[in-house]
Order: sequence, then C-alpha cells, then structure tokens
Amino acid sequence: MKGSNIEEMVKGNIGNGLKIVGRVLSGLLSNGFALINLISLILITPVVTFYMLRDWDIFVAKFEGLLPKKSKKGIMETMSEINVIIAGFIRGQLSVCLILGLFYSIGLKLVGLELGLLVGFIAGIISFIPYVGSITGFVLGCVLAFAQYGDVHHVMYVVGVFLVGQFLEGNFLTPKLVGESVGLHPVWVMFALLAGGVLLGFLGLMLAVPLAAIIGVLVRNAIKRYKMSSLYLD
Repeated sequence: MKGSNIEEMVKGNIGNGLKIVGRVLSGLLSNGFALINLISLILITPVVTFYMLRDWDIFVAKFEGLLPKKSKKGIMETMSEINVIIAGFIRGQLSVCLILGLFYSIGLKLVGLELGLLVGFIAGIISFIPYVGSITGFVLGCVLAFAQYGDVHHVMYVVGVFLVGQFLEGNFLTPKLVGESVGLHPVWVMFALLAGGVLLGFLGLMLAVPLAAIIGVLVRNAIKRYKMSSLYLD
C-alpha cells in the first residue's frame, strides 16, 4: 500500500510540475511575442511612412483614375478634407511630443538627474506611441536616479515628474492640441482613445484619433448630401 501511495504522489507531483512549467513557457512565449510586435511596430512604422509619403501622389492619381465620373468631384473633396485632417493630426501629435520632451527634460534636470535632458528627450520623442514613451522614460529615470543617489527620495521625484507629465498629456495636451487640429471635441478624443485601446491595444491608441476624425468627415459629408437630396427636401 505504501509503495502505491508513493507512486501516486510522485505521479501527482510530476503532473503538477508539468502544468507549472507549461504555464511559465506559455507566459514567456506570449510576452515574447508582445515584445516582438512592439519592436516591429517601432521599426516598421517609419519605413512605411517614408514610402507612403514618397509615393503618395502616385497612389492618389491611381485612386482618382478608378473613381466613377459622376461621383468623382464629391469623393475627391471628401478625400481632400481627410488629407487636411490627417496633416493636422500629425502636427498636433508632433507638438505634444515636443512639449512632453521639454517638460520631461526640464523636470528631470531640476530634480538633479545628470542624464535628465537625454532621458526626457527620448521619452518625449517616442511619446507618439501611447504609454511607451512615458514608461521608457519612467524606467530609465528611476534606474538612473537610484544609481546616482542611492535613495528613494530622488526616485520619487522622478515618479512625480512623469505622473504630472501623464496628467498633462491625457487631460490637456492631447485633447487640446490633437483634438482641435482634427476638429474633434476633447471628450470625443478621450472616448476614441479609450475605445481604441480596448479594441486594438497599442495600435488602437495610435489610430484612434485619426480614425475618429475620418469617420467625422464621412458623417458630416453624408449629412450634407442627405440635406441636399430629394428625400430630405420633399
């Protein structure tokens, strides 16, 4: 009996051990794929943007050539309005990155971080990817502050700088600069960011505002055409 009990105990422990190992490996693989996707997004986005900007006129010409002649004028007017919206979004986003970079750089330098200007600049530049810039600067700043001073007080100063920066970005900079540049109310900007983050994660956060602005343009033009139609006038 004792031998069979020991055998069952060993089998049970082996089974539990295999389950734990499987969970650990699954977690490592999922986190590894998430990291690879993030790195790919950071590396591929500038390349795709460069080629799209370089060949944009060619894309537009081909697209225009495929449009039905009867609706061509209205469609091109809508596309032109969308183009203005996207340009405004890019300008607004660059303004947010610049202001955040200056704020983080000055704030980290004021709390005594030797490499504060560099860390703040990096955090601001990559802030076009939501949370990535602030998290990167936050981690670098805390590590450098602890290495430089060896106490918790200066680390907390760094934490304070990034908390204030995130508060300013989420409640004032992005809704004001980006929202106004694309013609969206700040409430709609925050709602779009929330919905984009829930649905598509990082990619959704990046695309939320321009997609919301494009949808707004399409809806406004649809309402305009509806009010000019016989269905409304009759």
